[in-house]
Order: sequence, then structure tokens, then C-alpha cells
Amino acid sequence: MPTDVKILLVDDNPMVLAMLRDALSPLAKVTTAADGADALLKAVDDSPDLVVSDYRMPGMDGRQLVEKLRGRTATRGISVILLATKSDISEKLSLHDHAADDFVEKPFFLREATQRIKRVIDKIALEKISQSTSSDGIVRGSLTQMNVIDLVQSLEMGRKSCLLTLIKESDRCEMYFSEGQVTHATYGSLLGDAAVFKVLRWTAGNFQINFEGKTGRQSTTLNTQGLLMEGLRLLDEERRDAQGPGEEEEDVLLDS
Repeated sequence: MPTDVKILLVDDNPMVLAMLRDALSPLAKVTTAADGADALLKAVDDSPDLVVSDYRMPGMDGRQLVEKLRGRTATRGISVILLATKSDISEKLSLHDHAADDFVEKPFFLREATQRIKRVIDKIALEKISQSTSSDGIVRGSLTQMNVIDLVQSLEMGRKSCLLTLIKESDRCEMYFSEGQVTHATYGSLLGDAAVFKVLRWTAGNFQINFEGKTGRQSTTLNTQGLLMEGLRLLDEERRDAQGPGEEEEDVLLDS
């Protein structure tokens, strides 16, 4: 189910543009542009939440597009991801403090690039949900909007300190975050890492985020990325066992 995050996807290579559009459309509302000038006009007319742009394009390149966006009050706050080679990132783009919020290094595998972009989409989606905070200061939402993995990644990326409560029927899990790191988690009799692993598969239920929630307890042994990586590894093992051999999805290497 797509979020209400709006993405403007910019690339002068029609094949890359189409494949990225198809990969990102299930995650967000995607608009495309074939060059920097067209992208700037579309961004000014209907400001997106995120611009994903190729760096090397004829005419206005990706860095020039970012500079034009940053120079306008209405578009200054748009998040930007640039698709660029390793040498371009290290020699040209990294020297510009405001060139982009993130980079995807070319050539890239479509699945890997989609996951990297998805993390930014999820962070923006959580910020949008947070804007509707109720009078008691608690953010409430459905796991159909953002599943558990997406929530945890977004809180980690945003370096949030809070209590995340997950509720599905009679089951309840509490995760405490400090600067984006899960420090303590409970799920029934489970504590720490085991409690986190148990709920990572949830895609249904509800969540609450209390930014005043704090604890002095430390029950996790891994940092947030470690918890997610190990939890995803366990989930992948379960899926492979369920799929059987020879059913893995083929990935695509792209270089525009």
C-alpha cells in the first residue's frame, strides 16, 4: 500500500526511469521528469516530499537541480537523493554540504536502491504521521500505514528517543528508544532481542509513539541495525523454507 509521500523521480534514461518508477510506485506517489529543467518546473508547481535524481544529465545536472531547489523558499525543505558514481560522490558531491540528503552509488541493483530509498520514504511518512499528534502528545497509527520494520528503521534514522508500543489483538510489545537505539523491549515473557524479533513480522495491528516515554533498563544486546539485520535474517530463513529452492526473485543491475 503506497504512503502519501510524494516522490519526483528524475532521470534522462527512459529505461532506468521506468524501472525505478515501477519499483517505487507501490511505496509512494511517484511523478517522473526526463531532465532537470522539467523536474524544477514540476517541483515548483507541486512540491514533492522527496526528489530522487540522476546526477549526470544533459543541461541542468543533479547538483544544479538541488541548488535551484535549495534556493527557493517553497522547495528548500525537499529531501533529495542523488544517483551518482562513486568517483562523482567522493570528488564532486561530497564537497557540497547541501548537495543532497543521501546518495545511491551507480551502478546499483534495483532491489538495493529501492530499499535505500524506502528508508527515506518511511522517515518522511513517519514525520507526516507525527504532525497529527493528538492532544496527549502520543502519535497513533496503523501498521497497515507502516509495518514494524519500517517504524523501527524510521525511528533509528531520525535518532528518536521514545516509547514505541505495538498492539495486535491481545498481544502487546513495548520498545524503548534512546537516540534511535532500542535499549529495552518487552513482549509477554520475552525481553530484549527476543521481544524485538518476535514482532518484526507484524504487518497488522496498531502502534503508539510516546516521545515522553523513557526507561533506564537495558535488555537488548544488539544496536538497532543489528536487531533489524538479525531479525530480517531469521525472516528470510523462514521465507526460504516456505518457498523451497529456485523461487528467489531476480535482481536487476542498473547504470544510467
